[in-house]
Amino acid sequence: MVSEYEIKKQICDIGKRIYDRRMVAANDGNISVKLNDNEFLCTPTGVSKGFMTPEYICKVDANGNVLQANGNFKPSSEIKMHMRVYKERPDVQSVVHAHPIYATSFAIAGIPLTQPIMPEAIIALGCVPIAEYGTPSTEEIPDAVSKYLQYYDAVLLENHGALAYSDSLLAAYHKMESLEFYAELLFHSRQLGGPKELSQAQVKRLYEIRKQFGMTGKHPADLCPNNKDGKTSCHNCGGNCGNHASGSDSDLIAAITKKVIEQLSK
Repeated sequence: MVSEYEIKKQICDIGKRIYDRRMVAANDGNISVKLNDNEFLCTPTGVSKGFMTPEYICKVDANGNVLQANGNFKPSSEIKMHMRVYKERPDVQSVVHAHPIYATSFAIAGIPLTQPIMPEAIIALGCVPIAEYGTPSTEEIPDAVSKYLQYYDAVLLENHGALAYSDSLLAAYHKMESLEFYAELLFHSRQLGGPKELSQAQVKRLYEIRKQFGMTGKHPADLCPNNKDGKTSCHNCGGNCGNHASGSDSDLIAAITKKVIEQLSK
């Protein structure tokens, strides 16, 4: 069994990774790990994630109350968001929040990451919607994120950043890394005239491969109601699988995006 101290060291290592990869700036971002149903380790507020050591890491209960903190360290002000994820997703063991440049740019532009452009992203990550804007450190963000937790393993936070969660700290970090890589590829391909999307048949084949792998988490391959009915899945309909957006809104966003890209290309 891994000791708490070792887990704290792992949190510091992931913090340095997200800092070195420019997924955060200054004191941005936060990381947490579930120890048991009432004990969680988390990064402190007001501290750069690239320069942490194990004694910086705080321990809180399921309500975010401090159980242990050294010196003047206090839990992240976003701990409410983390606790909501753990409450509504019992399978989750770790949460990573960051502000990766490309993914956050899409969040600011109001564009979800749902285009099927890369097999690895389709299989491992799935669709990434945008949770409505909420004021940091309030219940607004947990409430906004809540509606997406049962359908996705990562979400963009409108005008804020990104959130990824999984059954281990490393897996949660990998989802954040994959999310940013996907966003960067999508951004650059749009500058080159627009990505060539995989077909519905190709996406369906990738969904079948994911099922064969027995991968954990929430994913359109298992949950998308359209996919279950043999219709166009989330990856081919801009995230409009009947859970969160109206078809007219999705079509409007797609049309506006196309017009903007056309104007930029002139």
